[in-house]
Amino acid sequence: MSAPDIAGILEKSKELDQLRKEQEDVLIEINKMHKKLQTTPEVVEKPGDNSLSKLKNLYVHAKDLSESEVTVSNLLLSQLDALLPSGPPGQPRRRMGNEQKRKRMKTDSDISRISPSVRSELEACASLKGEQVAARVTVTQEDADKDEWFVVKVIHFDKDTREFEVLDEEPGDDEEGGVQRKYKLPMSAIIPFPKRNDPSSAKDFPTGRPVLAVYPGTTALYKATVVNGHRKRKTDDYLLEFDDDEEDGSLPQRTVPFHKVVALPEGHRQ
Repeated sequence: MSAPDIAGILEKSKELDQLRKEQEDVLIEINKMHKKLQTTPEVVEKPGDNSLSKLKNLYVHAKDLSESEVTVSNLLLSQLDALLPSGPPGQPRRRMGNEQKRKRMKTDSDISRISPSVRSELEACASLKGEQVAARVTVTQEDADKDEWFVVKVIHFDKDTREFEVLDEEPGDDEEGGVQRKYKLPMSAIIPFPKRNDPSSAKDFPTGRPVLAVYPGTTALYKATVVNGHRKRKTDDYLLEFDDDEEDGSLPQRTVPFHKVVALPEGHRQ
C-alpha cells in the first residue's frame, strides 16, 4: 500500500468526521427550533416570522449532509476494497457486490449514525415518560380485528427497538383479575395529548372536523365531530358529537377538555 493511497483514505476519513460533526450542530439547531415552537407556537402567526421556513431549511441541510456522508462512505469503501490483498492462488478475492455494500452501509448507519430528524423524533418520544398519551391496542375478535384507543401512562421508551412500554391505569374487570395492564407498543400506536397547562399547544380544529377524543367519564377515546373549537369558547373545551352516541334519535353535544382531544389518525378503524 503506497503512501498516497493511505493519505487519500485519511483525507476522506477526516471529511466524513467533519460531516458528522456538522450534522450534530444542525441537530442542536433543530432541537432549539422545536423547543421554541412547542413553548410559543403562536409566534408563527406573527407577521414577518420565519420560524417554519428556518426549520425547513435546517431539515434540508440535514438531508444534504446525510446524503454527503453516504457518498463519502461509499468512496472510502471503494478505496479500501481496492487495496485489500488478494487471496492465495486459486482463491480469488471475493469482491463485495452492490447489494452487499448496501447491506453493510445500512448496518453501519443503523449503529453509528441516526439522521437528525429521526434522532429528534426519538428524543421527543423519550421525553413522554410519565405522561398520559392516547394508545391504540388491536384486539382480536371472532369476525375481525378491532382497534381500541384509551388513555395510558408512558413508563419507558426504548430507542433501540423504538417501542413504548405503557400502563393502562384503569384496573381490568374481574375476568382479568382487576389488575392494571401493561403493553409494549410501536411509535405509530401512540399519540401525545396537548399539554394540560398550555391551551395554545392544542390544535385549532375547525367545525365539522373529525377528531379522536376521550369520552366523558371514561378513559376510552372515540371518533367525534367538532361542533365548536376550544378557541371559540369562553372555556378551553371542545364541544363534540361522538359517533354512535345517539339519544332519542339525535347526537348529544358533549364538552371535552382540549387536552383530551387529538387529530383523527389516518386509516382509523374502531
